[in-house]
Amino acid sequence: MKRAAAALAWLAAVILFASPALAQGGFAGWAAVIISGDDLAAHVDAPTETFDNARRDVARALIARGFSPANISQYSVEPDQHPDTRPAAATLSAIGAGLRRLAAQAPDGCLVYLTSHGSPDGAVLGDRLVAPHTLARLIGGACGSRPTVAVISACFSGVFVPALRGPNRLVLTAARRDRSSFGCGESDRYPFFDGCVLESLPASADFVVLATRTRACVARREREEGMSPPSEPQTSVGAQFHSPRFAAAG
Repeated sequence: MKRAAAALAWLAAVILFASPALAQGGFAGWAAVIISGDDLAAHVDAPTETFDNARRDVARALIARGFSPANISQYSVEPDQHPDTRPAAATLSAIGAGLRRLAAQAPDGCLVYLTSHGSPDGAVLGDRLVAPHTLARLIGGACGSRPTVAVISACFSGVFVPALRGPNRLVLTAARRDRSSFGCGESDRYPFFDGCVLESLPASADFVVLATRTRACVARREREEGMSPPSEPQTSVGAQFHSPRFAAAG
């Protein structure tokens, strides 16, 4: 009996340490693209690092919670100023090609995270506006039926929920489809929403918990700073979506 128990314990240890996905919290086999879609501040024609700050630091935070650096690509509209996003600028064709490549090598799941300005018709990506159905086609073509998380941090980003929702997906947006979000000015370090993702991630067990904590954080910060009307971030969790647990925060 003792011999059988020891054999089972040995087998469990072999499986755990032979599997990067299990050892790192379940996201080592996920593909991720993280995108900064603009480099101008809201309402003024002045440069801002707000979105690239969020892009860079969200990527770092996800790696700390179990994502593999080899399976993450970052995109900026100013790749020459941000070496971690070279060589491709943030265009739909480059992002689509990158996501397909990563999804082929990391088949367990997909994450698409876009931080930018937005409008009731979509989100800014450089000199164009990306419509919800366009992003939905890009994600569906690369990720199919695997578990997928789509995070859209932009004003009016709730407009993306109907196009992106699905049984295998979690969709999290920074605002309702008819509301602005906050923190996109020239001197802001992060948009409110991205800052709350970064604040909430270390204490979140998985993406479902992260979505809940992020929404509560945004509501609290908007109350504290007197922002009105509230942005009301939106969440859609598909019936078949399952999030692995994040690796323990280091």
